[in-house]
Amino acid sequence: MRGATPGLLPTEDAYGQILLAAYEGRGGQEIMERDDGLIYCGDPGDYFWPFRRWPAVERRLMRFVRGRALDIGCGAGRVALHLQERGHEVVAIDESPLAVEVSRRRGVRDARVLSLADVDSSLGEFDTVLIMRNNLGLGGSEARAGGVLRRLARVTGERGRIVTDSVDPERIDDPVFRTYRGRGGADTRPRAQRLRVRWQRYTTPWFHYLMMAPDELERLLDGTGWRVARLVDDGSPRYGAVLEKERTAR
Repeated sequence: MRGATPGLLPTEDAYGQILLAAYEGRGGQEIMERDDGLIYCGDPGDYFWPFRRWPAVERRLMRFVRGRALDIGCGAGRVALHLQERGHEVVAIDESPLAVEVSRRRGVRDARVLSLADVDSSLGEFDTVLIMRNNLGLGGSEARAGGVLRRLARVTGERGRIVTDSVDPERIDDPVFRTYRGRGGADTRPRAQRLRVRWQRYTTPWFHYLMMAPDELERLLDGTGWRVARLVDDGSPRYGAVLEKERTAR
């Protein structure tokens, strides 16, 4: 049974524990385990980078943010903090209670423990929804991601937009990362791979992580009410997209 604070159980909040350790100067590595046996780790320091150190695609995407913004999967709050400095009203959410704590301690004014699946009209209406670091892929499958997009259409105005990014698996150089050993034993593209985050004695639940090429993202949008208004693509594995609402014929 969960406590009074919604979100991950303390034993499940490996991601938040990593961010808290990094914030407090205690080190920490982001350890990822894929269900086909692949284990790798990364430095969580980039969750705290100032704007000048962000990848070029992410910096360019910030030009398309307007009005009241919802930052989904806020992590350590770097996007929310940047937008606050630019004068935006920002609601930052994450299902990790400790990530939200770190965001608040770093100065994010409105950070809440909330998952993407629980976003609804109680948050009010937004002009821009940000889903960065491929967090749109946390929808898991194409069908579930489509449902997420339809939900976000209901919390944005007529001129609302989504600023997001994804990873094209075909652009990943390392063949171990580029292939995924499915349950049937065959190597496939790692599109909706199953992962979890581990650190010390903490382990998140398994989750699906969808990666899409730009043309696959466009097909995913069919029937969701969204279209790709602009691609921000420098040829690296990660590219950005600005989604806007489809205009209905009068």
